[in-house]
Amino acid sequence: MKLLPHRVATPLLSLLVALSWSPPVARGDDGYTPFEGEKTAWHGGFDRYDFVMDEGSLTIAPSRRPEGEGFGVKAADGRGRRCVVVVPKAPAPGNPWSWRGEYWDHEPQAEVELLRRGFHVAYIAADPGKHWDAWYDHLTRRHGLSRKPAFVGMSKGGVNAYDWAAAHPDRVSCIYADNPAIRPEAFAKLADLARHDVALVNVCGSQDFLLERHTLAIEARYHELGGRITVMIKDGPAHHPHSLQDPRPVVDLVAEYARPSSPADRPSFAGDGFAKSHYYAPDGTYVRLEREDTYATCRGPGFVECYDRYDDRTKGPWGLGGMAVIVPKAAAPGKPWVFRAAAIGPDAAVDRALLRAGFHIVIPPLLAQAGPIREQWDELYRTLVARGFSPKPVLEGAGTSAGEAYAWAVANPDKVACVYGENPALRSLMMKGSILDHLEPLAKAGVPLIHACGSLDPWLDSQTRVAERRYGELGGRMTVIVDEGKGHHPTAPRDPKAVVDLILARVDERNRQASESPSHGH
Repeated sequence: MKLLPHRVATPLLSLLVALSWSPPVARGDDGYTPFEGEKTAWHGGFDRYDFVMDEGSLTIAPSRRPEGEGFGVKAADGRGRRCVVVVPKAPAPGNPWSWRGEYWDHEPQAEVELLRRGFHVAYIAADPGKHWDAWYDHLTRRHGLSRKPAFVGMSKGGVNAYDWAAAHPDRVSCIYADNPAIRPEAFAKLADLARHDVALVNVCGSQDFLLERHTLAIEARYHELGGRITVMIKDGPAHHPHSLQDPRPVVDLVAEYARPSSPADRPSFAGDGFAKSHYYAPDGTYVRLEREDTYATCRGPGFVECYDRYDDRTKGPWGLGGMAVIVPKAAAPGKPWVFRAAAIGPDAAVDRALLRAGFHIVIPPLLAQAGPIREQWDELYRTLVARGFSPKPVLEGAGTSAGEAYAWAVANPDKVACVYGENPALRSLMMKGSILDHLEPLAKAGVPLIHACGSLDPWLDSQTRVAERRYGELGGRMTVIVDEGKGHHPTAPRDPKAVVDLILARVDERNRQASESPSHGH
């Protein structure tokens, strides 16, 4: 993609154009001021406006597109920095726009589709710095475009996009990067992008020389940070060709991420001290690309369910360890929830299925060096129930964290729908003595127990089988589902359906019993 030099408009011609330029028309109700100057056509019959930015003063004036330039932009000759805006037929709500800072008009199909959806498309010659800041201010303040543009960056353009976004994470909605590279300085600031909820979409060839140490490194780190990153790896191509012949999978995501957010989008429990991130599995799917006559390995929120996560950063050392809530797309009736006794990983298949069923997943605080503290769990329970959450959550834990779920359930048997453990070890830092010796309160309250275990798990015989025998002797009901040939990790069952169906049935049953109780509502 080497760009050839060309001759730009002379300083005298630029001055004459600037002097003859009419003042901008009045802003519309949404703050938008239309662009003026000489119009030319761009792909699909869209209006294009050219500008030149003075390298020293950063003033921006309309410019005439040089003869023979076509849809592209030839290299500048040092007499001004080239800038371009292409205008949609009708701007979308919020006046979204995409920004490209390298290789203008190379594989422009994504931008043409964005124009059809009401995006403006803008360009400024590389590289990021004060000129880019001035261009951003011109478009947002003078013309009322969105304060969070979407970047389109191919190859070195991806470097530019990541550089500017890392310096201005609060001014970017998303980045579509195509076979990009990223500098170490920008990579080190990915946490800032995740904190500002900047969504990433990377499209790469499977044989691109930048894939392993750039896109795959970005993907791993961003997923770890709770940021949204969708990756499409085209099977077969190298660094070229860029983009997708049918850009709709990418444009769908960009259009979604650029949509203005509203305070109403944030749940009522998540105050200013809560940091938003995202929870999703890094599962991949193999998608047919008809026009490329190949397939792509696709991962991330564009292809799997992605849920909003809110972490309380107001307590604990270094802002860590506070409660976390993962929010379903739509809460089920009664607002059921899982009181999960430990951090959640991407392999939590049962939790993901319960999210799909409308359950919230709630992770209690872990603030003390001694481990979980019952009083903090109690406070969290009271807070959520006061905000409309079900008074009978599912207590859940895997491995030894299941012991903490049991400890709270034993102390609060009337506040539990059921207890679910994955390869559990029933020992607790929250409770003195063996949990196996304290199952009677749960049995008396009729709390169902569910264990999902691998047949090769070392805790199976000494923990689950003992609990199963003792709970039965106490008159309690316990179901054990054994996954043959499976060890301790991953703790989730290979097929979560049987476990999830059982949890849903037990929750419905407990809720029905509570509603039929003579004391219900008194």
